[in-house]
Amino acid sequence: MKQGNKLNEKSERIAKFLARSGVASRRESEKLIFDGRIKLNGEILISPAIKVTPKDVILFDNQPVATKQPLRLWRYHKPDGLITTHKDERNRSTVFDELPEELGRVISIGRLDLTSEGLLLLTNDGELARALELPSTGWQRKYRVRAYGKVTQHDLDKLQKGITIDGIKTGEIVATLERQKGDNAWISVTLREGKNREVRRALDTLGLRVNRLIRISYGPFQLGNLEKGTVEEVKLRILKEQVGHLIEIPDVKNAKESKTSDNKKFISNKRSQNPSSINHKSKKKLPVNRERLHKRAETSHNKANKNRKKN
Repeated sequence: MKQGNKLNEKSERIAKFLARSGVASRRESEKLIFDGRIKLNGEILISPAIKVTPKDVILFDNQPVATKQPLRLWRYHKPDGLITTHKDERNRSTVFDELPEELGRVISIGRLDLTSEGLLLLTNDGELARALELPSTGWQRKYRVRAYGKVTQHDLDKLQKGITIDGIKTGEIVATLERQKGDNAWISVTLREGKNREVRRALDTLGLRVNRLIRISYGPFQLGNLEKGTVEEVKLRILKEQVGHLIEIPDVKNAKESKTSDNKKFISNKRSQNPSSINHKSKKKLPVNRERLHKRAETSHNKANKNRKKN
């Protein structure tokens, strides 16, 4: 493939370009290249070791990759019953199926599993997602957990130095008993690394079975009073203050903020809404959305109770 002389043009590696365009993270973009899903100037790209410029024509699954948009970040209150993936082999409902079309293509920063709920950060920038997911960033993830079983603070303190799960040592897990109510305990959990189902598996070593898990913060970003199914964009000024040391963000004075960057809220579940009813201030569709979320939560909790009885 002829790349030409691009020394005088602003260029960057193709994987970085795809990540900055919101196609996928840099690592996942490399996989897309190896899978033959990326074309550069009409030819299938076979190596990620290629630099591209704004003049190049880049296709993802034969669709043009949009030019890089200003970096954006959203807080999303994920309800349980949704899986955090763009495509599920079992045809389960995904987070991205429920998001309003106005957001465009976004990726999640970290994941929450099917039955977990709470704060999920979304962005249109793969480089930002990668930076915020790295353990070296040191951001705390905080959760409120309800678990079936009885436990003492002394038991929970055993997690603080980390434990070994499937031969892998976890980082520090700080767990505090909030209250014991009957057979269920409410526990606050803080960790800096989010390995697969780590909170559930860690508490399982203490004989506890998690039946509700809510993420309440990710680094400096809080769930707060954000309603279930609601998406709210983080203002560019706050984004620069909180993550400007991790990734380059344009100065606020030079950035053209769109109308949707002024803390505008959207209610997810686009399939049950008209475009005119997506704004958070529109109340007509809110009860419908809550009803669907309630049914999904009820189904999920019933399944959890059946599994608990079997065990």
